[in-house]
Amino acid sequence: MKKALIIYGGWDGHQPKQTSELFAQELIKAGLTVELSDSLDILTQSDRLHEFALITPNWTMGSLSHDQEKALCSAISSGIGLGGFHGGMGDAFRSNTTYQFMVGGQFVAHPDDQKDYSIQILPTNDPITKGIANFTVHTEQYYMHVDPSNQVLATTTFQTTSAPWVNGCLMPVAWKRSYGSGRVFYSSLGHDPKVFEVPGALQLTLRGMLWAAGVL
Repeated sequence: MKKALIIYGGWDGHQPKQTSELFAQELIKAGLTVELSDSLDILTQSDRLHEFALITPNWTMGSLSHDQEKALCSAISSGIGLGGFHGGMGDAFRSNTTYQFMVGGQFVAHPDDQKDYSIQILPTNDPITKGIANFTVHTEQYYMHVDPSNQVLATTTFQTTSAPWVNGCLMPVAWKRSYGSGRVFYSSLGHDPKVFEVPGALQLTLRGMLWAAGVL
């Protein structure tokens, strides 16, 4: 049975414990075993990291030591999956640029804060998005700096009052990519557990994590 590691902490505003427990239960229902950790110390235990098929960082802001960043990136490069969401993965460890290179993007702003906006699923037969229809959420709309090598799965179009110069910009919401031999998935949705009450948001994120784990 494949194992997943969810590491949670950092800024409390994203309710990392609650969202981690939510996805722990979803991954368990999908057939994985899950270990939850509220400490980054496990990242320097290379032998332990290689027990997992999936590592999910859910740690907004914070920082990694040189050894922690090196161990995590090496583990993913060796073939372990990395999958996560919102600030827990895409606004984590702001000073760790090798980590950001691995993720494929970094949060920079959310104009208008919480708002209604739509998610467009790209018309592909990708197993992560197949059968998921476009949907609407009420949450932060992440403006991100993104890697052009990402395989984009879903997008949103910006229309804001607080940053009108970005109006009309098509922004990736979810993507997958490779990092060495590892599979990487990210979705910018997930400010709090309520976002995942929208079936499309939950399904997109869970499937992406399962894909990163090599299950999907």
